[in-house]
Amino acid sequence: MASLHVFFRILLVVMIGIQSTMSDTVEVKDALVSDCAREAKSLVDAAYKLTRDSLKGRLNKKTASAADLMAYFKQPVGVSRNSIRAADYLGTTFQLLAEKMKRLHHGPFNVTDLLTKKQMAYISQVTGCSSQLILKTCKKSNYRTMNGECNNRIRPGLGAANTGYKRLLPAQYEDGFSLPQGWTENKLYNGFPLPLARAVSNEIVQFPTENLKLDESRSLMFMQWGQWVDHDLDLAAASPARSSFSNGVDCETSCVKENPCFPLKIPPNDPRIKNQSDCIPFFRSAPVCNLFPVREQINTLTAYIDGSQVYGSDATTAEKLRNNTNQLGLMAINQNFTDNGLPLLPFDTVNGGVCVATNVSAGIPCFVAGDGRANEQPGLMTLHTLFLREHNRIASELQKLNPDWTGETLYQQSRKIVGAILQKITYKDWLPLLLGSETHKVLPTYRGYNLLEDPRVSNVFTIAFRMGHTLVQPFIYRLRDGYHPYEPEPQTLLHKTFFASWRVIQQGGIDPLLRGMIANRAKLNSQNQLMVDELRDRLFELVKRIGLDLSALNMQRGRDHGLPGYNSWRKFCGLSAPRNLMELTSVLNNTELAQKFINLYGTPENIDIWVGGVSEPHVPGGKIGKLLTCLIGDQFRRARDGDRFYYENPSVFTAAQRKEIENVNVARVICDNTNIEDVPLNVFMGNDFPRDFLKCSNIPALNLTLWK
Repeated sequence: MASLHVFFRILLVVMIGIQSTMSDTVEVKDALVSDCAREAKSLVDAAYKLTRDSLKGRLNKKTASAADLMAYFKQPVGVSRNSIRAADYLGTTFQLLAEKMKRLHHGPFNVTDLLTKKQMAYISQVTGCSSQLILKTCKKSNYRTMNGECNNRIRPGLGAANTGYKRLLPAQYEDGFSLPQGWTENKLYNGFPLPLARAVSNEIVQFPTENLKLDESRSLMFMQWGQWVDHDLDLAAASPARSSFSNGVDCETSCVKENPCFPLKIPPNDPRIKNQSDCIPFFRSAPVCNLFPVREQINTLTAYIDGSQVYGSDATTAEKLRNNTNQLGLMAINQNFTDNGLPLLPFDTVNGGVCVATNVSAGIPCFVAGDGRANEQPGLMTLHTLFLREHNRIASELQKLNPDWTGETLYQQSRKIVGAILQKITYKDWLPLLLGSETHKVLPTYRGYNLLEDPRVSNVFTIAFRMGHTLVQPFIYRLRDGYHPYEPEPQTLLHKTFFASWRVIQQGGIDPLLRGMIANRAKLNSQNQLMVDELRDRLFELVKRIGLDLSALNMQRGRDHGLPGYNSWRKFCGLSAPRNLMELTSVLNNTELAQKFINLYGTPENIDIWVGGVSEPHVPGGKIGKLLTCLIGDQFRRARDGDRFYYENPSVFTAAQRKEIENVNVARVICDNTNIEDVPLNVFMGNDFPRDFLKCSNIPALNLTLWK
């Protein structure tokens, strides 16, 4: 019987292209590797093409829904798309190999351990990943590259666009390699099943909006700057495929879990979604090329605060955003409309249709900027417009001071100054108001550029920094001169403004929106009112088949990224790790909330990092708790200390130039680039008009003669 067993085992091995010796050493045939790579490319290409053709077909027939338009608009393009495609080829190749080899292995195994160096090199080359792993040669330059390469001259790819995130803790995937925790229903983690993300949102995050309290100490501009900075640092792009690689399942309409579809199930007795067989669509973040099988997500932006949301994170995008009709170093502006004589962002001539869908009669397309999310809501459109104008204002002044400078020099010098202004405002004006008493602990005084520091965005930061969602009000406000309500629509529900570029064109430009953000308060983020239903229940309702739930998406995204649970991060930050209800009550200082968490998760170990982080009581003078101050402070410290071009680095600007940059604030940028005449000195604080406001003439201007 034993010899018969061996015979059938050898026969099985030969049939699937794998040879096994009696010692259970497994050798993978080259033919199997090439077959899997070829099949993987075919599957990925088919999924990409199906998504693209389906959207284009409906667009051409004028039958596309707003959801279709948004999906088309949000597709990664250019270098990012090519990088993600290569990573999808690679990941799918490993997946196919693993599936075929499961017949010989019981329990988890590392597929790359079974491949030779030659086979790994072949897979890397045939998928296109090898070209992304080539070390770059850096040229000497006084300016940043557009994609962040060569900031670190020893490790040129560190912090560059289209590279992987940094892991502060090892990834925790269900299968050890790729599958998110929660993928397999009823699977236990630390002895308990994970609750549905939507159920946690309903139980912990939901609150009666009529009880909404505002934050008297922070303005809406404080909230908006957080999103603005986030869009400078990271974008975990979704896969360009909206259908599964294996069988073409449509992630937008199906509730089947098939990579890249990871839909959110609806819990029983959901307050809004009555059809329990329905789901909230969710697309997994795209992977980066990684020759080890543990999935890592791609950051399509540079990891530095460098104004990439203004200029783009690749050379092609940057070139498209410039005014190439002259040699004055200017950015392109809108050729169809102005804002009371001041420039607006140019229109997106390729993917602008998504915004037309929000008001067909207006017919206003989307704007185009350095970050594809510029049109999500009017506050973002406003800051994108403001810093487009600031670049052109500075370039024009420098041209007068230095008429012999080339257009390229004018552009790069202006970009360098704008980046420095963004850094100064973020580090000196905004972060202390977020981190409060913990500021100097987690973000100590700058001591100079550190070549050995790793500035990459940490994977956990992409979730932790979403704490800003707890500051968002349910309304967008507009105020006219004198900070009076802008009629006929002084306030609009947030969910009615997503992708509504027409509101900037037809409702008074950016000045009313700026006044609205300056003079109105942010939502108070507290344990009993974490997120307004405009985001928690009606996100993108106008352009999606079903209103999304941002809080549930945040938790699902953390699972998608393989992030460990709440206690792991508490330990990482040197904080206590609560083991039971009593200890969690002590950490949260809230018995009722702690009980809700235990009822849902069973153990504090399993609490999703986003909801655990935003539920902690705030540090004195700050707007987040100790865990988030640790994780967010860590990121901004590394992004500063590991940035060769950070504005306080003595080699970047002269001492006199640095002193001038220190004087710039958001108020001055507004004064220089709008028709607003009265502003508070610190626009991030809660200010009352006219008591806390100054005339622009009383706010120091940037003296650009120091750049003559």
